[in-house]
Amino acid sequence: MGLRNIIGKRLGLGLVRRRKPFSTATCDGNGNGNGNAKSINLYSAINQALHIALETDNRAFVFGEDVSFGGVFRCTTGLSDRFGKARVFNTPLCEQGIVGFGIGLAAMGNRAIAEIQFADYIYPAFDQIVNEAAKFRYRSGNQFNCGGLTIRAPYGAVGHGGHYHSQSPEAFFCHVPGIKVVIPRSPRQAKGLLLSCIRDPNPVVFFEPKWLYRLAVEEVPEHDYMLPLSEAEVIRQGSDITLVGWGAQLSVMEQACNEAEKDGISCELIDLKTLLPWDKETVEASVRKTGRVLISHEAPVTGGFGAEISASIVERCFLRLEAPVARVCGLDTPFPLVFEPFYMPTKNKILDAIKATVNY
Repeated sequence: MGLRNIIGKRLGLGLVRRRKPFSTATCDGNGNGNGNAKSINLYSAINQALHIALETDNRAFVFGEDVSFGGVFRCTTGLSDRFGKARVFNTPLCEQGIVGFGIGLAAMGNRAIAEIQFADYIYPAFDQIVNEAAKFRYRSGNQFNCGGLTIRAPYGAVGHGGHYHSQSPEAFFCHVPGIKVVIPRSPRQAKGLLLSCIRDPNPVVFFEPKWLYRLAVEEVPEHDYMLPLSEAEVIRQGSDITLVGWGAQLSVMEQACNEAEKDGISCELIDLKTLLPWDKETVEASVRKTGRVLISHEAPVTGGFGAEISASIVERCFLRLEAPVARVCGLDTPFPLVFEPFYMPTKNKILDAIKATVNY
């Protein structure tokens, strides 16, 4: 826990459909609409989304470890000054307490936006998320819910984080009916998806790829917009093999697609965006076209969410598959420090798997 201490003390249905948005925001599915766009990085896009959420709904609150001064990654910069310490405030270093408080706040009809400083430390809150937040609506026969709860957490490799600041725990939560799990790949996606999560009538765990906080930069509309949840996006058309990923891994997979194209291999690349519930139809349609599929994520291969996708594709597309489903993932070890380059599902590993699958 050394790095953490140094950088800052560091219901009737499981899920319900959106009934009425808490905003007049509009979009075309890609975050386009009326208004100006500005080139910003991912953490600034998150910051914009939080400003809009607090400004458009006086029931919205942001809280977590060190958020009042901007947080470790500066995602909450300026919020406390603008909206006051009653709506943006620090909590004790207690993830179970942060999420438990958020559940109670959301159950009273508020928009509770809780920050877990690193996704690696979300585990103390696991019971609150899995046994309380996810089941709140179901166990009360839909009389009560905590659908206003959104839990933000930076996840994944960062180049030097080691085994306590680099993990990708999304698969743990994808096994839990009653919550949604969302992971953006870019600034434009991060802003639109986060606003959708905050306004969704279900509790959401929103994992942010911290590797991209400052690295990823693109044009992001300055206005209020939302992107649909549970809708995957085909970000690259292809005919020979389908690649499926999410979050920071998409940029690595795109590099592999570019290299494969030099060898005459046409890759279709899909960003899942929402892992729970995930868009099976889009992935299935692509695999029926290409006959091959490769899934890649940073989390260890065994029990990773790639295994769920693989099983579903085999069930739905067995007779259309030209090769076994390929997975290029993290290794089945604790996340290493000096050996991180060997652990990561790199461009070359993905490229080798693309060639092996296509030539099967």
